[in-house]
Amino acid sequence: MVHENRINNGDCQGRECGGNLEEAADLAAGAEAGLAGYREAVEWITGLVSFGIKPGLKRMERLMDMLDHPERRLKFIHVAGTNGKGSTCAFLTKALLANGYDVGTFTSPYIEKYTNRIQYNGLDIPETELLKLCRRLKPLVEEIAGTELESPTMFEVSTALALMYYGTVTYPDYVVWETGLGGRLDSTNIVTPVVCVITNVGHDHMEILGDSLSKVAAEKAGIIKSGVPVVTACDQQEVLEVIRAKAAELQSPLYELGRQFSYEVRSVELNRQMIHWTGPFCRYESLTVGLNGPHQLKNASVAMMVLEVLRQYQALVVEEEHLYAGFAEARWPGRLEVVSENPRILLDGAHNPEGAESLARALEGPAYARRKLHLMMGMISTKNHTGYLEHILPIADTVIFTEPDFHKKLDAAKLAELAMPLASRITPQPAIFIEPDWKKALERLTALTSPGDLAVVSGTLYLISDVRTWILYHTDSEKGW
Repeated sequence: MVHENRINNGDCQGRECGGNLEEAADLAAGAEAGLAGYREAVEWITGLVSFGIKPGLKRMERLMDMLDHPERRLKFIHVAGTNGKGSTCAFLTKALLANGYDVGTFTSPYIEKYTNRIQYNGLDIPETELLKLCRRLKPLVEEIAGTELESPTMFEVSTALALMYYGTVTYPDYVVWETGLGGRLDSTNIVTPVVCVITNVGHDHMEILGDSLSKVAAEKAGIIKSGVPVVTACDQQEVLEVIRAKAAELQSPLYELGRQFSYEVRSVELNRQMIHWTGPFCRYESLTVGLNGPHQLKNASVAMMVLEVLRQYQALVVEEEHLYAGFAEARWPGRLEVVSENPRILLDGAHNPEGAESLARALEGPAYARRKLHLMMGMISTKNHTGYLEHILPIADTVIFTEPDFHKKLDAAKLAELAMPLASRITPQPAIFIEPDWKKALERLTALTSPGDLAVVSGTLYLISDVRTWILYHTDSEKGW
């Protein structure tokens, strides 16, 4: 395959036939960097979380200078938004792969393992490759840490590793590139993309991005670059005004859901929804969407518009048959994902008011018919918990409050305290339990869920990561973000 040849050719450079020069150099670099293996490399990366979140691009600019700018060799599809980023990335990745393109996909946070976040052609970065790149990057990070810029953060290092992997090892045709937080000052904004995407803007990370939707929108719109097309599904007037103004300022063509492109729902089944999609350049009949929930039809529609933009502006070659297959096969872990049938357990990483609203609306559909709904949820401390609870409590018969195994977790008792006044206004009132240990909470959830019932685990993706890995593999997930 193309990507195998690229990697092999890269490995052969600097290796003498029959010699061990590369292996010796790698061992020396590992000793110098203090990274003996993959586990130590991940511990180094995740250990940088102690430096917190530092919005700004100066450390990334310095790293890219030191690395000879791998980002300049790549074509990026830059995806920002409050919700739906990962699902949109999944649709784009599958559709491009189905049409024969090599694709890098950078997303966050990861669900099971650190390497999930840096993928090439649908496969995680190999542990050995991550280790090599960490050994190269660590001395540069430490050098910057000794300057006035201070240490790069965990997410900045992760971003740099992805750029090194794509720009010096695999060389994909396109990189599907998800922002971490916001956009304008996010480390992923070091790139100049071929198309920008803003899925939506909602009430999340407002303690960092701003105390109004228009301020949050301004941060998301910060990914827009001069002359680069923009695709969005935003529908709030104050948000659209910000995005339209930024696009006009930079003379960037703007494609809005409901104006330049639209979709019509034809049918809804579990793991199979169907729409007619209409854009400014063409129309697709009976497009199958493999992800569940009405919100995924918006995400799929945005991804379709992105592909049409690439066809018009980048001469992307797309075969209709392969395009349809890609959208039908797209999956995204932890989003309306059924991980057990007996009892029936569904995972969804909704963790803000808009996500909770989408989850509640999806669960109203016939695919999730049930006798009772038992909800287990945990949050980190910085979210809009009341807004989330207002949407999710009315649909639950039972709520188990628990805690993710994460340093920013919110105490289950505090979450329950917020929920009590809201629950008291619901008839019939949901039964409420508090179990800080998420494994014990999962045992209780399983015991409560009789045949005909539906169990839902929701909240922060750190909880989803723990529960998903435990149910599917009976092991603990790696920790990070």
